[in-house]
Amino acid sequence: MRLYKTANGIIIEADEACFQVPIQDWDAYINRDDLYEQMQKDIASLQPAGNLEWLQMQSIVTPIESQEIWAAGVTYLRSKVARMEESKESGGDTFYDKVYDAERPELFFKGTALRAVGDGGYVCIRKDSTWDVPEPELTLFITSSGKIVAYTIGNDMSSRSIEGENPLYLPQAKVYNNSAGLGPGLYVSEKPISPDTKISLEIHRDNALVFSGDTLISQMKRSHDELAEFLMRELSFPKGVFLMTGTCIVPDLPFTLQSGDEIFITIDSIGTLKNIVA
Repeated sequence: MRLYKTANGIIIEADEACFQVPIQDWDAYINRDDLYEQMQKDIASLQPAGNLEWLQMQSIVTPIESQEIWAAGVTYLRSKVARMEESKESGGDTFYDKVYDAERPELFFKGTALRAVGDGGYVCIRKDSTWDVPEPELTLFITSSGKIVAYTIGNDMSSRSIEGENPLYLPQAKVYNNSAGLGPGLYVSEKPISPDTKISLEIHRDNALVFSGDTLISQMKRSHDELAEFLMRELSFPKGVFLMTGTCIVPDLPFTLQSGDEIFITIDSIGTLKNIVA
């Protein structure tokens, strides 16, 4: 099942039928350990409001309200290699090598709803950066009790030239206006998402494909439960939290994003998140 936040409320999509949920409080609805069971109860008691064509006509918005967005780094071997390469001149490459094999994962704050944009929204690249890329990431929704109940798509926009200067510049490379793409909705399932789930990235420029890549989430070194457990240590999230889980689809130099580029991130079972570079 998929769950969407719209300008007019909450919509559940199940087997191509769409149901309008009378509850308006997004925070309260998603932050529950029995989210899957609650959605099943709701669709059993409601009449379909429409089909997938009807859903496309609704004003779907970014699926976040009071939650924070966090992110994990160096969870794939490809990410470790890429970040070692970008930080080699500054001497920071050994940090990424060490964190890949360490017990403790790299976790960092990415933003709030203020920094996030949804499907069709405009993401930004920093004016003081010369190398900018999107990072397509499976994103977990974790309840305030620490349970993973849903999944969505994250676009962890990154200023690699800034991060490459010095690892201590990570917050500036990762957190700025419109730096987090999120959506289009939440995928809610009875069981954890399959390790065979594919993540793919396409970047279009002037109607031409200029980059593409894909991977399986099974290529992650760390488990989702492990990342969630570390994030919840000594941190409380009263309304739940989104956690981007890292990427291994990393465009190499000389590629860098430009204004007008269209970014398409597709994850099996969840859908496609489209962002446009402002």
